Amino acid sequence: MNPTSIPSGQATPQPLKGLRVIEFTHMVMGPACGLVLADLGAEVIRVEPPKGDPTRALSGAGAGFFPMFNRNKKSITLDLHREEGVGIARTLCASADVVVENFKPGTMEKYGLDYASLSVDNPELIYAACKGFLAGPYAHRTALDEVVQMMGGLAYMTGRPGDPLRAGSSVNDIMGGVFAAVAVLGAIIQRGVTGRGMEVNSALYENNVFLVGQHMMQYAVTGKAASPLPLRESAWAVYDLFTVAGGEQIFLAAVSDAQWARFCDVLNFPDLKAAPEYATNAARVLQRLSLLPVLRERLSHRTASELVALMEQAGLPFAPVRRPEDLFDDGHLLATGGLADVRLPDGPKAGMHVKTTLLPVSMDGKRLGVRLDLPAVGQHTTEILADIGYSPERIERLHAEGVCRLREAEEIFDEQVEG
Repeated sequence: MNPTSIPSGQATPQPLKGLRVIEFTHMVMGPACGLVLADLGAEVIRVEPPKGDPTRALSGAGAGFFPMFNRNKKSITLDLHREEGVGIARTLCASADVVVENFKPGTMEKYGLDYASLSVDNPELIYAACKGFLAGPYAHRTALDEVVQMMGGLAYMTGRPGDPLRAGSSVNDIMGGVFAAVAVLGAIIQRGVTGRGMEVNSALYENNVFLVGQHMMQYAVTGKAASPLPLRESAWAVYDLFTVAGGEQIFLAAVSDAQWARFCDVLNFPDLKAAPEYATNAARVLQRLSLLPVLRERLSHRTASELVALMEQAGLPFAPVRRPEDLFDDGHLLATGGLADVRLPDGPKAGMHVKTTLLPVSMDGKRLGVRLDLPAVGQHTTEILADIGYSPERIERLHAEGVCRLREAEEIFDEQVEG
C-alpha cells in the first residue's frame, strides 16, 4: 500500500492515507508515535489484550494518557499468550506497512513479532521500536521518563541546585514517539527508492540527551558548566518571572536594546531608559542583580491583565502563568481550531465528549483533526479480522474461545454512549 495525498482545497490533508500501521504499545511513547501517523491519515490498528490496554485504567497523572494519544485509531483484541492469537497478529503484520512497539527488549522476539521474524514474510515492512535506550550497555535497563531525566541532566537543569526536578510533562515519552514517527517517515521515503523496509529505533535516554545538548554544547564552547534553570546566567537582563498585583505571576522579557527602549516607554520608566548603566544589553546583564529588584517593586502594583495589554500593544514578549486546565478557554486555541472533541470510551465519564489537543501543525491551512473517536476495547476486531480473510464463523469461534473480544466491547460502548 502506498500513502496518497488529498488534493489541495478539497479536504483536510491525509498524506499517509492508505498506509496501514499496527501498534503493539502501551503508556505514552509508542502511542505517541502512532498518534502522529494516525493524525497524518494512516490506518493505525492498536493490538490490545482481551481485557484492554491497562493504560486505559490508569488514574492520577496517568488518567490522560490513553485519551490523549489514541484518537484516530482502531482497536483489535488478541491474546498473545495463545498460539492462535500470535498467528493472527503475524497475519495482521503481513498486511502492514509499519509496525510500532514499545515493550521491553526481548518481548516481541518471544512472540515472533520482532522485525527479523516479520520481515521474512513482509520485506517492505518498516518496524519502529521505541525503547528506553538504544543498543548499548544500558539497553537492558528499565527506563521511565523520570529515570532518563535524572541520569540525562534534564532534571538537574530544571530544578534548584541539590533538588533535581522532573519536567512537568512526559517530554521524553512524547518526543521519543515523535522522533520515532519522523524516522518512520524517512524510512517510507527510502522504501520508495529501494523497495525494502527497515527497522528504526527511538529511545527515551537518547531523546533526553538531545534535549540537553544545548547545555552540553555551552560547556564545550565556553568551558563553563551550565547552571540549573533557577540559577541560569541569562543572556538578557529582563527575562524573568514577576509577581504582580493580587499575587498573579507574569513572565516579561526584553531581549534587545530596541525592546528595552519600548519596555521603558510603555511602562513609563524614562529614568531607566536614560540611565547609562542600562544603555546596552551587555551593561544591563552586568547590572541584572540590581535592576531586577527595581523592576519587581515597580511592577508589583500593576495587574497581570494591564501588563498583558501593554506588552501586546508594544510587541514585547510576555506570558501570564496559567495552569493546564486554563487552556480549555484559551482564545487563540478556540479561534484556530487547536482543540477538538473526542468521546471517552472508558472510566466514569465513558460516552462523554471532552476537548483534546491536536498536533501543533497545519497542512494546507488546516489542522489535522479527529477522524475516529477513541476506540472501545476491541471495537474494530470483527472488521479487521474480516479484512485479513477470517470468515464470520471463525471469528465467532475465536471470540468464544477467548482469543479475541468482539461484540461484547461494541455493545458495552453503545450502552455507555446511550447512557
